[in-house]
Amino acid sequence: MFLSEPEIEDLWPERGERRTIYGSLLPLLEGTGDIAPPRPVEPTPGLTLVAGDLSLSAAEDELSSQWPDCLDRKPRAFRVLSALWRILQMAADSSEADVVLLDVGPNLGAFNRAALVAADHVVVPLAPDLYSLQGLRNLGPTLRRWQEEWAERRDRNPVKELDIPNGEMRPAGYVVVQHAVRLDRPVKAYAKWMERIPSVYHESVLDERLAGRPTINGDPDCLATLKHFRSLIPFAQEVRKPMFALKPADGAIGGHVYAVQDCYRDFANLAQSVAQRTGIQLAN
Repeated sequence: MFLSEPEIEDLWPERGERRTIYGSLLPLLEGTGDIAPPRPVEPTPGLTLVAGDLSLSAAEDELSSQWPDCLDRKPRAFRVLSALWRILQMAADSSEADVVLLDVGPNLGAFNRAALVAADHVVVPLAPDLYSLQGLRNLGPTLRRWQEEWAERRDRNPVKELDIPNGEMRPAGYVVVQHAVRLDRPVKAYAKWMERIPSVYHESVLDERLAGRPTINGDPDCLATLKHFRSLIPFAQEVRKPMFALKPADGAIGGHVYAVQDCYRDFANLAQSVAQRTGIQLAN
């Protein structure tokens, strides 16, 4: 979403070095060495990107097989499972980053486990539908199990000079992205799922039961509810800018100007909420 197709093609050449997270992992996966220094790009001043790669699917089996080997204190297992975290630390140090954001797909596979082990906090995006509720029920117990299992493995690291993540994965809250309202589907259908999100989140992710039926608006773990902003999406995708940064020159004119202002306020409030829950100091 940050880069044009020609830029992505440069990062994903058919032959030669891939300047992506996969390129940094490749020496370790092939057994020719440890991780390679990342080659991040800067889509805009103040933002550094370690690009993803569809080839990462090739790392899934390796990350899966090394998880149980940590219990046997095998050094390679710890090098592999800490690789993502170490690459991101290197990228953060080189760019003097204050915050690292990891964007992961909606699955609970071995690669996402390694990514979440690298995270201090976890923010869960949700939609008001059955699939998100079922995803919460799957995520909560899995996240707690990974925390416990990584803590057990971390104590068995035999390579004392190898820096590995803490694996805290603390739930910071959730964000509800509202569907676009369709004429053939009443709004009350979404309201039914919205009402159930707080209790499912607390029971499944936080492992606690709440008295009564809390609402989204009254739940401190709801970081934000975001409108769909359907009309802004095509403009943002075309010019590869955030929806809240669109200008009239980008095509955001007329009523879109007010939608951009609303969008900016919503995302500014979300940033404040995430910062408060994670202890991040934002600039004024």
